[in-house]
Amino acid sequence: MNDFSKGHGRAVPSHRLQRLWHLGRATTDLAAGLGARGLFDLARSRGADSQRIRLSPAATQRFTDRLARMRGAVMKMGQMMSMDGADVFTPEAAAIMASLRERAEPMPLSQLAQVLEREYGPQWNQAFRRFDFTPIAAASIGQVHRAETQDGRQLALKIQFPGVRESIDSDIDNLGMLGRTLGMVPKGADPQPLLDEARRQLHQEADYGAEAAALTTYRELIGADPAFIVPAVHPDLSTSRILAMDYLEGVSIDRLSEHRFSRQERDRVATALTDLSLRELFEFQLAQTDPNFGNYFYQPESGRIVLLDFGATARIAPWLVSGFRRLASAGMADDIPAMHQAILDLGYLSPSAPQANVEALTELMRLSGEMLRTQGPYDFGHSDLFERIYQRGRELYLAGAFSELPDPSSLFLHRKFVGTFMLCRRLRARIDFRAMMGRYL
Repeated sequence: MNDFSKGHGRAVPSHRLQRLWHLGRATTDLAAGLGARGLFDLARSRGADSQRIRLSPAATQRFTDRLARMRGAVMKMGQMMSMDGADVFTPEAAAIMASLRERAEPMPLSQLAQVLEREYGPQWNQAFRRFDFTPIAAASIGQVHRAETQDGRQLALKIQFPGVRESIDSDIDNLGMLGRTLGMVPKGADPQPLLDEARRQLHQEADYGAEAAALTTYRELIGADPAFIVPAVHPDLSTSRILAMDYLEGVSIDRLSEHRFSRQERDRVATALTDLSLRELFEFQLAQTDPNFGNYFYQPESGRIVLLDFGATARIAPWLVSGFRRLASAGMADDIPAMHQAILDLGYLSPSAPQANVEALTELMRLSGEMLRTQGPYDFGHSDLFERIYQRGRELYLAGAFSELPDPSSLFLHRKFVGTFMLCRRLRARIDFRAMMGRYL
């Protein structure tokens, strides 16, 4: 994480041309880090040596520094690239990419003061007994400050970066343009529906009023569950660009991978979070879809998991719930025809798709369902499933099997599923996923 103690930061680039320039520089750094041979291997090779992206540490540092300075939608996409970089990048590059999950440059104190005065008024400081100007965290949309009110409430204030909300549309447009220019979109596929869905979701994340409502709803759904704790919203100090919540302490959830935590503790936490993902889909029909590990804290003393950041909360349509239930049932029974039908029902392919594409995607889905067919605990710590899915998916991509893109409404559900899978890998957990899923089918 950046050293916030100096209280310095560079202003967020807010104009489209400025952000396009920074994004272009980031892309140049990425390409330079790969080199000509790396770009060729990444695009064409199917050998085992091509499973890892070989970025030089210097180029990777320049790339992540650029995204951390931009914040906003561009940094959010970069965080997705870093979710479990050890599986895709070399260890040196993965370590630097992982820093995107925990860092962004804080805004300068002058910008912070402007936001506080605009949202709370010129006498804003009178509401607080203490306000820590050094942020305790900074991410893609805003930064978090600890404060104590005059009546003694301990708060975390999530304060939005100036200009980030206004730059979402230009960021998405720029990312779409670069994606098409660099050939990152499957041939014949129209990425616009997915870009539009990403645009909608990011606008929602920047609406702190919507996040406050989602946080309150989710807190009610969790209720008195002893495994979790969700902060309460403080409406009197929340605005459209500042979200005031309970201040809750804990360690980042991926720290559980350290040796001081027992296997039983890792298994218990991973099981609780995996089960929560299924409850979101099949019971709540409401999901917190941002898989950033920094959105979960663990309290070693109480054994409870703190759930944070509900800006990316999404309602799940009933047809998606029933579609995923049919897909999971087919995967558990290893019923290939039923899996075919569920894939079509969920919109992964149209009814007119070539049979070869349907069979290829079904094969990939069957591979992804390995956990459903495993009797007893699935050992994520000794599984190479991600590597096999990654390699096979890239082969199919290069063969043109993904000429269609899934329904945009399922995009962020996949984001949550992958994030949960990555966390289980990071914790080297053992989970009886088949028995867990059986309770929802």
